[in-house]
Amino acid sequence: MITVDEWQPADGLTLEPNALRAAKECQDCLALTAGPGAGKTEMLAQRADFLLRTGSCRYPKRILAISFKVDASRNLKERVERRCGADLASRFDSYTFHAFAKRIIDRFRSVLTENNALDAGYAIVDKTLGSSRTEITFMDLVPRAIEILKKSKLARNAIRQTYSDVFLDEFQDCTNLQYNLLKLAFQGTNIRLTAVGDTKQKIMGWAGAMDGIFRSFINDFNAIPLNMYRNFRSKPQLLRVQNEIIRVLDSKSVMPDEQLVGEGGKVYVNNFDNSQDEAIYLANLIKGWIDTEQLPPAEIAVLVSKQPEQYACHLMSELKLRGIPYRNEQQMQDITTEPAARLIVDYLSCLYGKNEPKAWIRLMNQLIPFTNEDIQSSARKNFFSLIKKHRKEVSKVRQTAFPFSEYRGFVNDFLKCLENQTIMSLSADYESGSRLQDVIQQTISRVDELLEIEPILPKALERFSDDQAVRILTIHKSKGLEFDSVIIMAVENEIFFGDQNENRCAFFVGVSRAKTRLVLTYTKERERPDNFTKRWNISRTPQIEYFGYVKPFLSKRES
Repeated sequence: MITVDEWQPADGLTLEPNALRAAKECQDCLALTAGPGAGKTEMLAQRADFLLRTGSCRYPKRILAISFKVDASRNLKERVERRCGADLASRFDSYTFHAFAKRIIDRFRSVLTENNALDAGYAIVDKTLGSSRTEITFMDLVPRAIEILKKSKLARNAIRQTYSDVFLDEFQDCTNLQYNLLKLAFQGTNIRLTAVGDTKQKIMGWAGAMDGIFRSFINDFNAIPLNMYRNFRSKPQLLRVQNEIIRVLDSKSVMPDEQLVGEGGKVYVNNFDNSQDEAIYLANLIKGWIDTEQLPPAEIAVLVSKQPEQYACHLMSELKLRGIPYRNEQQMQDITTEPAARLIVDYLSCLYGKNEPKAWIRLMNQLIPFTNEDIQSSARKNFFSLIKKHRKEVSKVRQTAFPFSEYRGFVNDFLKCLENQTIMSLSADYESGSRLQDVIQQTISRVDELLEIEPILPKALERFSDDQAVRILTIHKSKGLEFDSVIIMAVENEIFFGDQNENRCAFFVGVSRAKTRLVLTYTKERERPDNFTKRWNISRTPQIEYFGYVKPFLSKRES
């Protein structure tokens, strides 16, 4: 424990004045707006470090962080752990809005009655047929949690007694329902709320994101408004492109000239006759970045406004031909963040790999209960016996034509060996047996897919995690992430349809993900993907406005 005056930002980082003030605030709620790359997530991590290390969040109180995406929630949790260590970070709870709502439901489910009542072990499904005690849709989680907090003073007090501070990330995307949940839980208390976001990035309008959410928050929680201005992410040439978009989105927020000094950063535009030519060019370009520049694949992102599985299908095929690892985040983002999936992958890594210390440590932390020595000894003995048996079987088939054919059976044996309580402790979602089975099946399916790309199982398992592959994802899912090099495919009128202000905000989000290099593409023709039966425009036209933003700053085309 240190005093407030002794605290300095972790890792020797220098925070701009408003960020430092926000990190050290001990009394008031805060409404912090900032541009992309200004360090919103880092400020929250530093604030958590300050609150925990100085005792301003006094034990046993905890800090609650609520994000809008699984990736963002996990990234914030990991960053806090790097800043203040695992012991203090264990008092930092990081959830999405829906995960937070589910925790309320799971703990106070008995409050729900009549048509909204739920049984233990209820499943989360895409669609329900009328009222059901055994199923709930994803979109109904927040309304049910609201009902609980309205009815139960006990539930409200339990939440308020747990947390001293609440962090709200990407707050510009907060919907009416989500904001009502926050007010019911925290309004009128001494709990300090810190809301951070960027109004230029509000791309959740389709989901009911509130207009003027920061104004409402400032009024309802008597919050102090602060702004962070400096962009630490993007090189100057990319900042200049962003500034041109900001002039249209919010002329009052244009970056001053002193933030735009320098010539670092590159911007490219490439047009093609058809989508196959586009895919071949981009795959070769990415291969050159990886092979020649030694750029890690995880520092490369391919963004598409919508439907990357359709728009990037040729590119994924070309990447596969060149042996370049990639991840379609639309399919994989959720499963790779599941604790049960990580558990399975770690076990297989220890079983088939040679030296996997990180995987082994994670397994030991999860599987050996923190209880009395007899229980620890028994759990350790059972696990060591199983992995010894499996390793003998792996050794027998290692030289055969199918050395990895038995891995599914090993996974089943491993999961059967575990106590139910051990698995349930990984996530409250696993109280629903069907959810756990879904995660297990999706994990096995993903490993099978990776084995088609990389036939050596240990190497395939390396690709399961985020740090080994080119990311292919929608602009929406890229929020809160950053990459050295970003490709935005299909900058075409036929994909940026609907509300043009929302589209412009989305385009700004995509552009501002890039730290060093930005590539935009469009094609004259984009053939209909196989087995795609919905509306599809083969003839394509460039989005002239968006290309106009980058035109003054173009670099010579890469080959």
